[in-house]
Amino acid sequence: MASESSKKAPKAKTAEEIFAEFQTLRNEQRSLANRIAEYEMDLKEHRTVIDTLKTVDESRKCFRLIGGVLCEGTVKAVLPQLTDSKEQLEKLIGAVTEQLTKKGQEINKFKEENNIRIGTPGAATAPAEETDTKPDESQQSRNVLVVNN
Repeated sequence: MASESSKKAPKAKTAEEIFAEFQTLRNEQRSLANRIAEYEMDLKEHRTVIDTLKTVDESRKCFRLIGGVLCEGTVKAVLPQLTDSKEQLEKLIGAVTEQLTKKGQEINKFKEENNIRIGTPGAATAPAEETDTKPDESQQSRNVLVVNN
């Protein structure tokens, strides 16, 4: 008899558990998107510095900030390092973008499995004559997570 109870289907998730898990997935997705934005800003800075250093004499003294420490070098020595850093950033952006795509697919699958739809409050129940009126701004920026069990 003990073996029968262990074979039972897993306990169904409550709406709150589903909502919490969905919010966790969305937060992870936002985190990945923020990381991509930061890496792209760094990449843009690298490109700007590389373009600038290409126009100056290779023996000219320059400084590079590495981990909070200002390091002295020449353009000839620093330029290849910056180019390598730029290439690594490009690879990193590609990898994180791939993670973001997978996270989006995971969220879509989760939404389908749990019958989740996202919409504005009252959109499904609003009478036809009220849909012509402009909703106030506070409702325009809010979304509602609906779980149909």
